[in-house]
Amino acid sequence: MTADSLARVRALARELPGVEEGTTFGYPAFKVGGKAFAWFPKKKEVEPDSLGVRMSIVERDYRIAASPAIFYVTPHYKDYTSVLARVTRMSDAALRELLQSGYEFMVVASKRSPARRKRR
Repeated sequence: MTADSLARVRALARELPGVEEGTTFGYPAFKVGGKAFAWFPKKKEVEPDSLGVRMSIVERDYRIAASPAIFYVTPHYKDYTSVLARVTRMSDAALRELLQSGYEFMVVASKRSPARRKRR
């Protein structure tokens, strides 16, 4: 991850209410309610300047089909509710929308009752 990509994501993520900057596995992450919704993963198969963002698998698959030059997954992430995005290929407006989507996904997930989570 370059300093420019981190600075762009940081500036846009901070526009969202209640966002905290922290780390996940030692790398920069942005959290709401203590849960990461966007992070810079450091795995061999992840391309440099890629941002991981939480979202449903349906939304992820749609994004990959619509914009494969920007969105992708690796075998590690195929079963996770997240997508990888090439930050340097995104406009600020597209990046803002992506972060908003990940943020909303985590806010909704955190509002589920513990009893409902157990039934799934």
